[in-house]
Amino acid sequence: MHFLSLAFQNITMRIAFSKKDLNTTTWFSLGKLIHLFTGVFIVPKIFNTLGTTDMGILTLAGSILGMFAPLFTLGLSAICVREIVFTPKRSQHIIATAFFMRLLSWGFVAIGFVCYLYFTNNTTLLVIYMVLICGYLFRLTDVFEYYLLAKKRAKLIFIGKTVSLFCIVALQYYGVKQQMDILFFAQVIALDFLLQGVFYIVVLGTKNELYLKRWCFSKSLGKKLLTMAFPLIVSEALVMIYIGIDEVILKHFYNDHANGVFGSVQFLVIGLSWTLGFAIINALYPSLTESFQNHKKYYYIKNKQLFFILVALGLFIAWFYLFFGDSILDSYFTEQYREGKTALQIFCWAPLFVFIGMLYEKHLLTANRLKHNVYRFIVGCFVNLLLCYVLIPIYYINGAAIAVLASHFITNIGYLAFDSNTKKDIKSLLNAK
Repeated sequence: MHFLSLAFQNITMRIAFSKKDLNTTTWFSLGKLIHLFTGVFIVPKIFNTLGTTDMGILTLAGSILGMFAPLFTLGLSAICVREIVFTPKRSQHIIATAFFMRLLSWGFVAIGFVCYLYFTNNTTLLVIYMVLICGYLFRLTDVFEYYLLAKKRAKLIFIGKTVSLFCIVALQYYGVKQQMDILFFAQVIALDFLLQGVFYIVVLGTKNELYLKRWCFSKSLGKKLLTMAFPLIVSEALVMIYIGIDEVILKHFYNDHANGVFGSVQFLVIGLSWTLGFAIINALYPSLTESFQNHKKYYYIKNKQLFFILVALGLFIAWFYLFFGDSILDSYFTEQYREGKTALQIFCWAPLFVFIGMLYEKHLLTANRLKHNVYRFIVGCFVNLLLCYVLIPIYYINGAAIAVLASHFITNIGYLAFDSNTKKDIKSLLNAK
C-alpha cells in the first residue's frame, strides 16, 4: 500500500522535467519504438533463415566481442555527456579527444584479436570476427551522439538512426529472401554504424558545428577523461562478462543450437524491450546532471518521477511476455526455437531490475561515486558465473535464464542494502515533493 501511495503521489505531482527534456525523451523513445516494430518484423525471419546453429555462432561472436566492448568505448559516453553539459565551450575538444583515444584503443584490441584468431586456423570464424570488429571501428562516430545528447538535440539522433535502420532492414530483408549466409548478416550489422556516422558528419558539417580540420588530441584532457571513466570501463567490462558468460557456458556444456535458442529469448527481452528504458534514462540524464549541479531538490523529484516510470515499464514488459510470450515464439519463430518458452517466462522479469540499476548507475556517475558501480558488478559477475556453472548443466537454457535474472537482482537491487550513502539518497528521493 505504501508503494501504491507513493506512486499516486508521483502521478499527481507536477512534472519536474522541462518541455525540452520531454521532447528529447519523446524522440529517443520514438526511435526505440520504431526499432522495436521493425525488429519484430525482420529479426525472427533472420533467426529462422540462419537456424539455431548459425544464429548461435553469430550470437556467441557478438557476446565475446562484447566482453571487449569497454576497451573499444573506454566508458566515455556518459562522462563526455556530463563534461559537455558542465563545460559547453570545450565540446569540440572533448569529442575530438574521445575519438582519438577510442581509435587508438580499437587498434590495439583489433590487432590482438585478429592475431589470436589467425592462429586458430578457422577461416570462417576469423572473417566473421573481423567484420564485427570493423563494426566497432565505424562505431567510433558515436562520439557525435555525445555532443547531440548533451545539447538535447535528440531529433537529429532519431533521424540518423531511423534512416540507417530502414537501409539495414531493407538489406536484411533481401538477405532473408535470398537465403544469404551468416557472413552477409554480420556485414549488415557492421554497416549500420557506418551509415549513422556518415549522417552525423554530414549534418553537423552543414550546420557548421563540426571542425574536423581543427581536431587535435589534448593529452591533459585525455588523461582527465580516462581517469574519470576508469571505473566505468571496469564496471562495463564486468557487465559484458556477466551478460555474456551464460552463452560461453552454454556452448561449453551443450552446443551452438542452445545459444541460438537462448539468443531468441535475449532478443525479445533485451533487443526489443530493454532499450526502451535505456533510451528514456539516457535522454533525461543531461537534465538530471543540470539539476544535481544547480538544484538538488528538483534532482530528487526528477529521479523519483523517473523511478516510477521505469518500474511501470518493467512490470508491463514482464506481464506482456508472461501472457503473450508463448504465442510470440509460436507465431514468429520456427519450431526449433520453442524450447525457449520457459526461459522467456523467467527472463522477462530482468528489465524491471535492470532499469532500476541503470538509474542507480546514473546517480553514482552524477555524484562521482563510481567505485560502487565496480563493486556491484564484481558481485553480479561472480554470482552469475557460479549459478551458470551450477544450473546450466541441470536445467539447460532455463538455468541460464535463472542465473542471469538472479545476478541482475543482486547487482541492481540487493547491492543497495550495502551502500549507506545511497540509502540516504533513497530517503531523500521518497520524501521529495
